[in-house]
Amino acid sequence: MKDIKSILNEALEVLRGGGIILYPTDTVWGIGCDATNPSAVRKIFGIKRRDDSKSLVLLASDLDMVARYVRQVPSMAVDLVEVNDAPMTIIYPEGLVSEEGKPDRFHLAPETVAEDGSVGIRIPLMDFCRDLAFKLGRPLVSTSANISGEPTPASFREIPEEIRTAVDYVVPSFLEKSATGKASQIIKVGYDGEIAIIRK
Repeated sequence: MKDIKSILNEALEVLRGGGIILYPTDTVWGIGCDATNPSAVRKIFGIKRRDDSKSLVLLASDLDMVARYVRQVPSMAVDLVEVNDAPMTIIYPEGLVSEEGKPDRFHLAPETVAEDGSVGIRIPLMDFCRDLAFKLGRPLVSTSANISGEPTPASFREIPEEIRTAVDYVVPSFLEKSATGKASQIIKVGYDGEIAIIRK
């Protein structure tokens, strides 16, 4: 069995090369890539057969990383992160996106944000995911490991073979022990402190 350090290094090599990984998160298995790489993000839409007008959830290592990729972090979002003890995705009002889809490690791929410019980011309650984002130095895409419209797999054994063979690297399944098997709650936060519960 590989150790965590080896797995992190292998996954990072793929991500840095613009590849796609299949990995367990603190919720469900995710299909992921470097969220600042537009071509990699488009590959994920292709794998999922998903409409690219839909935004994607991203994972960040900490609030400092979040702050580098959004226009402003509302104070209410900081409060929510500090008291959070369950998987929670926060939708921030405005993600910083690269111009014309050109790769730029300091801006998100345009395909990761919603039509209104907002972006959903979670700081995962799982060391492996936080370490992966931290070592990459930028957010990771984390969209569920299913074909669009089909049920979300709760465990590795439920992931379709089509998904497993379409990615460039599969993180060993023993790491899924930290996952809840359920999607995160989603909370939309505005600059003025207003909150909308999108998913409980």
